[in-house]
Amino acid sequence: MTLWTCREAERATGGRSTGRWQATGVSIDSRSLEPGDLFVALSDKRDGHDFVAAALTAGAAAAMVSRVPENAPDGAPLLVVADVLDGLRRLGAAGRNRNRGKVIAVTGSVGKTSTKEMLRLVLSRQGRTHAAARSHNNHWGVPLTLARMPQDSEYAVIEIGMNRQGEIAALSGLARPRAGMITEIAPAHLAAFDAIDKIAEEKASLFSGLQADGVAVLNADSPAIEILEAAARHAKAKIVHFGAGAGVSHRLIEAQIVDAGTAMRIERHGRPQCVMLAAQGRHFARNALGALAVVEAVGADPVVAALDLRDWKPPAGRGNCESIILDWEKPPLTLIDDAFNANPVSMEAALDVLAVRNLAEQQPQGRRIAVLSDMLELGDAAAVMHADIAKLPSVESVELVHCAGPLMRVLYDSLPAGKRGEWRQTAAELAALARQLASPGDAVLVKGSKGSQASLVADAFRRLGKIVRRGE
Repeated sequence: MTLWTCREAERATGGRSTGRWQATGVSIDSRSLEPGDLFVALSDKRDGHDFVAAALTAGAAAAMVSRVPENAPDGAPLLVVADVLDGLRRLGAAGRNRNRGKVIAVTGSVGKTSTKEMLRLVLSRQGRTHAAARSHNNHWGVPLTLARMPQDSEYAVIEIGMNRQGEIAALSGLARPRAGMITEIAPAHLAAFDAIDKIAEEKASLFSGLQADGVAVLNADSPAIEILEAAARHAKAKIVHFGAGAGVSHRLIEAQIVDAGTAMRIERHGRPQCVMLAAQGRHFARNALGALAVVEAVGADPVVAALDLRDWKPPAGRGNCESIILDWEKPPLTLIDDAFNANPVSMEAALDVLAVRNLAEQQPQGRRIAVLSDMLELGDAAAVMHADIAKLPSVESVELVHCAGPLMRVLYDSLPAGKRGEWRQTAAELAALARQLASPGDAVLVKGSKGSQASLVADAFRRLGKIVRRGE
């Protein structure tokens, strides 16, 4: 189905087409481009104009450029704009403006992508739903998601992130959501924001882009709830709370980690309900509760959504489990891959999941092992925050901790001697030791910030054996 014609894209961007074309999608990567996509030649580490010829060869309908590339074939279908990033923003704005569905924006220090994926799943079973396939939540990711949005979408879920002040308000203004949810406020990005209150203020600017009848869905347990509520009131939004405390419309009574996932007891407006998640983690339970509040806020059925949540599993690198056979005569190694990112709040949540992992029945010799790499962008308090991991109650249930990075050296030195495994300067060096880090029957958590490359260790474990079960 046609997403953009050349005339529609010209009107949206103010650009000029060199020929007639129509696109069925929008892409910024010539390697993953689908035939019929409009290729957007963004410039980052590489100049996207260098890949226009490759994109056209791969079947791109046209390429959005700010100049005609030297390698472009004669007569190539191009959409020439003054600035490619601005052109993408304008295309995203036009995609949003022509859609009459209900748009949801999700932000927070942790849990954005997981919550976005929960909402994608449950809403897609109640109407045509659009959301980014990946964590496209930045200054180009949000416009790209909106530019890709089919005109007939009934729901759209937009994840919004930040690296610096002012980003969220601008992106929310582009998305103009009907409902905005803040998952949690935590000490992340402290290198750019000198206090957690500043982080809360930036996250709360999400509400500045709400539609006139918008709904603000807030985690009532957040330490910055007053800042979030003030911003929602300033935006004249209806406020909906979720959390574990009394007096909230969506209340988490209990979240119990079981073999099959996480069993939740909740109350919606005082009415009890049981919800089952296939993923293990109390933090997932909190996000699921918030997602149900959002579902209700946009007029979908939260009872049906609660039943559908049993089919939700975490995205890759965000707490998903895999069983890996290292020796066919011994129990499998369980890999908990939470390597996509980390901050103190998500680190504690991940270690809680590891701590309650049941090894007793089929794997009596198994150990709980954590493999941790540096948590980044924490500012001046980074060393203290790493040392404090050793004080978490869940660490008592972990038999061994391997560490990578200079900040994790602080944790390593703070651990009891009996819990210290290996320490290396980089995750790559630790990954080279994968065969020595764990044994059959162990449960292994891999966790760290994306920039500290914890995923290298997770991949090294996968290469040791045969994956027999994913998404446990």
